[in-house]
Amino acid sequence: MTFIWPEMLWLLAAAPALIATYLFLLRRRKKSALRYANLSLVKEAMDAGRRFRRHIPPVIFLAALTVLIFAMARPSAVVTLPTQHDTVILAMDISGSMRATDVEPNRITAAQAAAKSFVADQPRRTRIGVVTFAGTAAVAQAPTDNREEILAAVDRFQLQRATAIGSGILISLKAIFPDAEFDLRSSNPRRDPARDSLRPAPLDPARESEKPAFKPVPPGSYGSAVIILLTDGQSNVGPDPIESARMAADRGVRVYTVGFGTTEGEILRFEGWSMRVRLDEETLKKIAELTQGEYYYAGTAADLKKVYQTLSARLVFETRETEVTALFSAAAAVLALVATMLSVLWYNRIL
Repeated sequence: MTFIWPEMLWLLAAAPALIATYLFLLRRRKKSALRYANLSLVKEAMDAGRRFRRHIPPVIFLAALTVLIFAMARPSAVVTLPTQHDTVILAMDISGSMRATDVEPNRITAAQAAAKSFVADQPRRTRIGVVTFAGTAAVAQAPTDNREEILAAVDRFQLQRATAIGSGILISLKAIFPDAEFDLRSSNPRRDPARDSLRPAPLDPARESEKPAFKPVPPGSYGSAVIILLTDGQSNVGPDPIESARMAADRGVRVYTVGFGTTEGEILRFEGWSMRVRLDEETLKKIAELTQGEYYYAGTAADLKKVYQTLSARLVFETRETEVTALFSAAAAVLALVATMLSVLWYNRIL
């Protein structure tokens, strides 16, 4: 547990002073009781049970004050809470390596089946979008709550050459923030400066300059949307995946990455041509780390299905550091109320 305002904990030093004051009042009351002419009446009136019971309300009230001081320090803890994301983007690798048959019947079919199961497990109010990436990336289905359209988009996958993981993240962000502008040309080592110079200038430069400057937010703080990215290879074209991940992190969007296939690397042969594929786990782990997401590895179709089931549960209940001041304040209020009720019930007075 951590505290946002730890300096408020110095108020706990008042607790010993309160205890000392209470003991002083007890001793003074005891001296006053000695003035009775008949001490036996006093002893009979205050048996052992009553002497012990009279300390209960003050002790409970002291506990309430202590808990209240902790609440003033604004405690935060890592807790598991129910959550609901409005939008989930499935970013799917459709590069040629996904036709490999090391997963029966092949990787792409297994990935499609797992994605469909994931879609079926989501609440009806959750909007799901589908982004595909190979040499380039595209929105196969804009975020929608129409499950038939989502499943149809998954069935339409057509494999292509190359793998652009960075583009997949970038287009997924565009699906979440349609009005935002993303420019990764400066971070793309494969860019063509001559082609960049041919890009048209803004139609209204004055309006472009009037747009408010983008202000990054803490990674993982955007709770309305997440990206689930699946790939079986390593990025070999397009923007740098790490730079794309940083853009997602600056917007608070978590990216959960799923590695599918072999980590050792293998040569795939198809229709007279061959290609070597290898899963880049290091990059996928870095993407998840930067965006406060998680990385999962699936080596078989069964593993992939379990990963999507885990992700489905993960999106319903999310573990994160949360301020719990309200819980401490409520506990302090309950303790103070109990102390007051006991004092009134037993002694017809408030403490």
